[in-house]
Amino acid sequence: MEILTLPALLHRNAERYGDTRVAIREKEYGIWQPVTWRGYYENVRDLALGLHCLGFKPGDKLAYAGDNRPEGLYSELAAQSLGGTIVGIYPDSNLDQVEYVLNHSDAVFAVAGDQEQADKVLDIKEKCPLVQKVIVDNPKGMRRYDDPILLYFRDVQKEGRKLFEKEPRLFEAMWRKITPDDVGMINYTSGTTGVPKGSMITQKNMYSVAKAQDDVDAAEETFEYVSFLPFPWIGEQEFGVYWSLYKAFTVNFPEKVETVRENIREIGPHIMLAPPRIWERMCSDIQVKIQDAAWIKRVAYKAFLPVGYRMSEFKLKKKTPPFQWKLLYGLGHLFLFRALNNYLGLARLKHVYTGGAPLGPEIFEMFQALGVNIKQAYGMTEQTAASIIHRTDDIRLDTVGQPLPGIEFKVSDTGELLSRGPTIFKGYYKNPEATAEALKDGWFHSGDAALIEDDGHIIIIDRMSDVMKLADGSKFSPQLIENKLRFSPYILDAVVIGQERPFITAMIAIDMPNVGKWAENNQIPYTTFTDISQKEETYDLIAREVAKTNESLPKVAKIRKFVLLYKELDADDDELTRTRKVRRKFVAERYKNLIDALYGDKEELNVEADIRYQDGTGFRMKTVVRVKQVEPID
Repeated sequence: MEILTLPALLHRNAERYGDTRVAIREKEYGIWQPVTWRGYYENVRDLALGLHCLGFKPGDKLAYAGDNRPEGLYSELAAQSLGGTIVGIYPDSNLDQVEYVLNHSDAVFAVAGDQEQADKVLDIKEKCPLVQKVIVDNPKGMRRYDDPILLYFRDVQKEGRKLFEKEPRLFEAMWRKITPDDVGMINYTSGTTGVPKGSMITQKNMYSVAKAQDDVDAAEETFEYVSFLPFPWIGEQEFGVYWSLYKAFTVNFPEKVETVRENIREIGPHIMLAPPRIWERMCSDIQVKIQDAAWIKRVAYKAFLPVGYRMSEFKLKKKTPPFQWKLLYGLGHLFLFRALNNYLGLARLKHVYTGGAPLGPEIFEMFQALGVNIKQAYGMTEQTAASIIHRTDDIRLDTVGQPLPGIEFKVSDTGELLSRGPTIFKGYYKNPEATAEALKDGWFHSGDAALIEDDGHIIIIDRMSDVMKLADGSKFSPQLIENKLRFSPYILDAVVIGQERPFITAMIAIDMPNVGKWAENNQIPYTTFTDISQKEETYDLIAREVAKTNESLPKVAKIRKFVLLYKELDADDDELTRTRKVRRKFVAERYKNLIDALYGDKEELNVEADIRYQDGTGFRMKTVVRVKQVEPID
């Protein structure tokens, strides 16, 4: 009989592997701490029975807010084993966002990863009347807390073990009642166009996407995966939870956010999923670090990277490379590519993906040149993550790949991509109007403009609401231009403007570490982000980068003017979603004065900038923002 629920998969793995295989590994105090499949199951069992003692019932919601840790997995599987639902809250969410998710989801319990997350819930507990208990995983710094709503993770598990000793068959009886149609997660959309909606993901959805993914790219039990993307993101759910349970490979948790890159190098994962932001950062790091490398490394980089690009071209065009190119690439692997991939922790990768947003072709090509066979994975929360991916030997930079097995796609008369299949969500929680709009005649309406090629490859043009049109009627995709701009190591973010305008402009946020290093190398003094961003030398630097981008764009899509933002775009300022997607309408309203200047005659604009530090403190300062005309480069 086919196993179709996550708790049943966990039980199967515990029975099959017991203490012979590692299911989870977490780095604490500099040491990797393993948990076997039996230990995984027992931790979930003890927490579930502890929640049962507290009154958690089928249909109840358990919220989890914290960094990626084993306790996040235990919380999710425990809630589902009791017939309940897990609700993810991004750990960097502000109070308003936490309050919204807790109240909208009707969460009765919340698991807080640490003091910071617990403080958020305690600060708003009067506004969240349904929340009965806050269960804290890491109680460090909370010794003097005496709020009656607080409990500690280990204490809840302790009560669960006591109940297990009294009723050893109770837990299994509970999870065996779970059906494939039960909602196991309410996953909130990124909210780029408004208030986030709670997508109801069923056990069938979870199982189906894991099976379909494995049918295309089979994983092995010996594979390693590093879980560092937030649990509330549906992509991390697919890879770090559903797929890992389906194929029983090991999930590793970094010691802390700051050590992710180091921990990836230590583990050497076989499977990796990262959004474009991560790949862009790696690419920028390579370009910047090579400038400071020893002369022989710079020579190797300049000599062999073009060889990598040439071999990548042969592969993408499905041509057999001549012997001399194979020989040169072998030398390149020996002297450059192997060392770079080891440095990045990518040497053992078998399946590597980018998802969450389109990855610029320049980034794609660079990693392919390094021998990292990166593939695009396209999907949405409502599709339970990936629904389209590139095949290992069939990668096209202009597409997002082909549908996963069992998922059907078509393009509507208006050009919108529609899909149906076992991975499509059940609907939006407490929002029948939005559900009816998204699910029509059995098809999910994605809101993406797309084309389906004869060979089954799918081209995503952009969000239908984001495709822009110039005053002369010419259409362009702002996302495509923004992705190309972010290939520059000096550009962190870009927002392209042009809807009903005579030409295209951009607001650009510099990459502070890389621009700062450039300034130091060129003996340009600066103090703050605001200061360096508005220097004439910085404008000249970015103007050259924009001009390079323009060379690869059609005439209608070239950028004519730009301004440098005096601060980074920030999710805490509602300029970005928690998955770092730009809220275009909000940004357009907030920076209306800059946009007006881009299309006016002014070359400078006085603005008042709100500068905020990570601890929440800040100040307001006045600065001058320049409008820069982009000149073509030779």
